[in-house]
Amino acid sequence: MNHLRRWALGVGFAVVATLSVPHTARAADTIRVRLDWTPWGNQVPFFLAQQKGLFKKYGLDVSIDDGNGSVATVQIVGNGEYDVGHASLAPMAIARSKGLPVKAIAGFIQKNDIGLLVPADSGIKSPADLKGKKIAFTAGSLEAPFIDRFLAAGKLKRSDVELLNVDAAGKAGMYMTGGTDAAFSSAPFFLAVVASKRPSNAVRFADYGLNFPSFGLFATEKTIATKKDALKRFVSVVAGTWAYIFLEGHEDEGVKAIIAARPQSKLDPKALRQQVDNLKDYAQTDAVKSQPFGTQALSDWEVAIKTLSEGGLLGQKIEAKDTFTNDFIDPKIIADIRAGSK
Repeated sequence: MNHLRRWALGVGFAVVATLSVPHTARAADTIRVRLDWTPWGNQVPFFLAQQKGLFKKYGLDVSIDDGNGSVATVQIVGNGEYDVGHASLAPMAIARSKGLPVKAIAGFIQKNDIGLLVPADSGIKSPADLKGKKIAFTAGSLEAPFIDRFLAAGKLKRSDVELLNVDAAGKAGMYMTGGTDAAFSSAPFFLAVVASKRPSNAVRFADYGLNFPSFGLFATEKTIATKKDALKRFVSVVAGTWAYIFLEGHEDEGVKAIIAARPQSKLDPKALRQQVDNLKDYAQTDAVKSQPFGTQALSDWEVAIKTLSEGGLLGQKIEAKDTFTNDFIDPKIIADIRAGSK
């Protein structure tokens, strides 16, 4: 009997010892991340967390690859080539409605970032001021299905304006040189890019009832099931780093981190800082302001699904509650990182 007791005690101590080993002493869990685009302001928390060793602290080995558009990132991650995607979450919801098994696991820029960019001295304040104007848009982008509803808010039709279909990569250049009077795009990104050549303002889609989330993290149902613990640490580190940047005034630290991580991109620190500042206005809806950063609200997703459905963008009907989860938000990790603990 004594040898059985000694054996049981030995097993018990071994289990306790295993559970008590900190993440840094274990083999790190790998997380492969695909971003939405080439480096810009909405990606600063990933590179700052990497630079500060926060992923390593929480037992993660994270690789970060640039993207070439949210739709492409959704498809690539949905096909299982990466563990996590960072992209606009509206295309993710659209893909889910068409059978791709993806789900949002954190929301960082939760107000619709799309808007109409107009010169600051143009006098254009609302859709009603656009009659006779030449406007650039991109046919395959998320703005296209909502242009009619946006114009209708000013009692206008397409025939009242001149719409020019422009490739996304060339839109800023055409607008900056005066080729169009206005342009539809991501306001936080576009405003900073054109600021030095053509200072502009944004007429936001969200101010005219076109509400759906912008940037956040998502993963496939399979990855969510098989990498739950690692995903929770990863999501919470990124959310905490956003809170550290946005809510505690460390924007410049984030800008320096992304420039250091992507020196070949020759990034403009002034434009990056403006993008980060612009994004702050789009970060949290009223429904989540009192929650840990990254938390998503069912009410926001219900509005989003309704908006996307009315735009004719969804395939089969999906429920808002199935589109996202807050299971990967760890308030303690987020609070610790926000406070600057290392």
